[in-house]
Amino acid sequence: MKRLFSLILVAIIACGMVFAGGSKESTQASAVDSPVAGMKVAYIMQMAPSDIFQMWSQYAEKTAEALGMEYDAFFCGGSDTTWQETIEQCAASGYDGLLLSHGGQNYAYTFLTDLLSRYPDLKIVTFDTPFKDVNGEVQKIPGVTQFFQQDAQFAELLLDYICNSLYPDKVAAGEPVNVLKVWVGPNFNSPFDRRQVGYVKYEENGLINTVETIGPSDFNNAEASMSDVTTATLAKYKPGEIDAIWCCYDLYASGVYTALTQGGYSIPMVSVDICNADIDKMASPNSPWKACATTNWYYNGEFGMRVLALELANEYENIIDPMTNVASDWLELPTNVVTQDMVAGGGINVTNLDTVAGAGYSDRSWMPTTDWMVRLLGD
Repeated sequence: MKRLFSLILVAIIACGMVFAGGSKESTQASAVDSPVAGMKVAYIMQMAPSDIFQMWSQYAEKTAEALGMEYDAFFCGGSDTTWQETIEQCAASGYDGLLLSHGGQNYAYTFLTDLLSRYPDLKIVTFDTPFKDVNGEVQKIPGVTQFFQQDAQFAELLLDYICNSLYPDKVAAGEPVNVLKVWVGPNFNSPFDRRQVGYVKYEENGLINTVETIGPSDFNNAEASMSDVTTATLAKYKPGEIDAIWCCYDLYASGVYTALTQGGYSIPMVSVDICNADIDKMASPNSPWKACATTNWYYNGEFGMRVLALELANEYENIIDPMTNVASDWLELPTNVVTQDMVAGGGINVTNLDTVAGAGYSDRSWMPTTDWMVRLLGD
């Protein structure tokens, strides 16, 4: 049975949020085993419950309950207002810890700073939520751990694939690969800006030549407008002038894919992020979509909940950045490339990528842990 919420939370849920929860009866760890047993935690996601974020929530819940905590999840349908209201209500309802995802960089710092001034015992971990003050300056909030995907690595892995798997002869001859870049920035989206950091390295090293940078013309209908923009752009170039298309985001990539397939182009494309629709397109016969860069979304949820549990236990020294192996309040998750060859056999989706995506995708060695987590989680 799901635990009954307060009337206030029920009212919010009625406005469109989706939730899932645990109960005290379902928890597996006792106070003797776990310093966080009996605590109440929630995952609050600004976006809708897509495939990958459901995967996130599933493993966050599994981890929380194995550590003896009560778990609830809220998806806010892309509404910044609903995200903030849900956080306020959870804080007021006595939650011990909140795992917050995709808060806007234009308000998250001010909002969470004020929240913690009123609820100083509340523990918070954020994902893909940059903190900037009213002057646009990057800030930190003491006691709050932020984590992100290693966005620069996303760009580097995909460009490495383009250069060394798709065009090794060209690179060996000292010729740059001509890339059509699909990107929006700077200062449009923080993850996009971090992906640019990795992209620029390949330009500076002469491995690629960016023939043009394009993006959606209508962000309210990004996929369709990206198809139109790509179609118009490709018409300007002769065959062979564009070697590959690099996309900073898979929603934009879907529009690029439509333009390529409908226009009969054979230009290979790659993208950041993954979903079931991306995999289906990659697996289609003669598909130009050759690779996606992604993290393991099951592990993302487990990682976030482990970090929150360590905060709740006041074991900040055990919150280790996977990329540096150093204790930090700024963490980045390692990334992987999923290629067309991996998914071409059919039957692959985001939930079973581990069966084809290689050892790196299933590596768990970077998970933060401590003695009591080893006893309860096994590693």
